[in-house]
Amino acid sequence: MTSGWIILDKDSGLFSRTAGGRIARMLGTKKFGHIGTLDPMATGVLPIAIGDATKMIPFVEEHNPSIKEYLFSCQFGFETDTLDVTGREIARNNVIPTQSDVLAALPKFIGKIMQTPPIYSAVHVDGLRAYDAARRGRAIDIPPRSVEIYELEFLGIHGKSWHFRMRCSTGTYVRSIARDIAKMCGAFATVDMIRRTLANGFDIKNAVKLDFLENLFNNSGDFGDNLKPIDFGLGDIPVLNLVDKDADFYRNGGFIGVDAIDGLYRIYNDDVFIGIGAVCDGLLRPKRTI
Repeated sequence: MTSGWIILDKDSGLFSRTAGGRIARMLGTKKFGHIGTLDPMATGVLPIAIGDATKMIPFVEEHNPSIKEYLFSCQFGFETDTLDVTGREIARNNVIPTQSDVLAALPKFIGKIMQTPPIYSAVHVDGLRAYDAARRGRAIDIPPRSVEIYELEFLGIHGKSWHFRMRCSTGTYVRSIARDIAKMCGAFATVDMIRRTLANGFDIKNAVKLDFLENLFNNSGDFGDNLKPIDFGLGDIPVLNLVDKDADFYRNGGFIGVDAIDGLYRIYNDDVFIGIGAVCDGLLRPKRTI
């Protein structure tokens, strides 16, 4: 079974899971997962784990920086039910804030803030995804939650679209930020572009387009460097190398005596990655094996 990571530059109009499924089929497996979900309208970085790389998702999420970066733009004066241009218009006041009002609002979002996710989001409400409840016509109340904004920068106006760049914690909704900036300025806003350029240490400069991969596949090409190894993105987790006998015992769930401080380790055998283990009181215990 082929295993590894594809750092996808997702196109607009594509669901994250659909994109992962198409890549997995090309690589001959049904086993895949992804880190973070992008709105169908959004583009940009979507790390796709294939095969045994799915076992590494929790460790990548925990030990890689949780910072995400987005470029986004919005139009002022109206709001839709989805808070983006794919939705149905539900409010309009045609108020366009001044640039100085917007610039004055931005610093108020820096730091830890309470944010209410959009109704059309993947947040769980009463056992349902919020977007499922909304599509069924159920009235839902999504409680605000704490997120952190590290940077929020105004980039300029092009036509009717106001452009911004944001660095934020996992769980921050771009559509909610645009809504709340507008509200602070006495206006409505609807997002017309979202592009994620950084996610958990995965950068857009390393990402590849789905149509490029499909062209390779259809012409019997090799994914080559576009398929990153299973241990790609494990951040600063330290390394332990095991000799053959210990490695076999480890793979079968055995505990190995090691001279190492307590903590989590990437485990290798002759430079071949074989899993993640934890050392406690001089014993290495398997957590995930490959």
